[in-house]
Amino acid sequence: MSEMVEVVIDSVRVSLTNQQRIVLLRELEVERYLPIWIGPYEAESITISLQEIEIARPQTHDLLIETLEKTHARLTRVEVIALRGDIFYGNLVLESGGEIILIDARPSDSIALAVRAHVPILVARDILDTAGIIPEADIQQEIEDEEPNQSAEEAGESKERLSVFESFLSNVKLDEEADKDKPLAPDDDPDHPSDDE
Repeated sequence: MSEMVEVVIDSVRVSLTNQQRIVLLRELEVERYLPIWIGPYEAESITISLQEIEIARPQTHDLLIETLEKTHARLTRVEVIALRGDIFYGNLVLESGGEIILIDARPSDSIALAVRAHVPILVARDILDTAGIIPEADIQQEIEDEEPNQSAEEAGESKERLSVFESFLSNVKLDEEADKDKPLAPDDDPDHPSDDE
């Protein structure tokens, strides 16, 4: 089994393109992130617990934590142990009567429980190596570090492409007042089918 690395929840986000939710996990030791797509219910459950919002009745994850406490079992950690295709697999690691019990669980549910029980979230290092994301600032720095190695010809081509783009922008005429609140004619609107179709 791969070495396990502790992560924390960086944020819960909503994709602007498809409205799906993502929980973004961040490594403690390195600036690397692991995005995991989750359902809206799990996203809400994680967010409610992170923000310590009190609700009138227990949610499913609250109920499970209370059940563990009443049966003298304790959640010690949650693990993200595998990535097959685009599906993550996880475990709840419980301790009951001196025995360690592993329960197969979706990472989204595991994370919602970890937040409530204040236990560590661990991810297999090979998953972080495969699916982890390094922040864009680091990537930009790598690009800047590599640019001095460009040949004079490559640098000239880059400047030429930039000057063509700058020329295009200088020739674009914007008349914001004339076009303000003006509806598109059917022929001008790409989303409006013409009568000929």
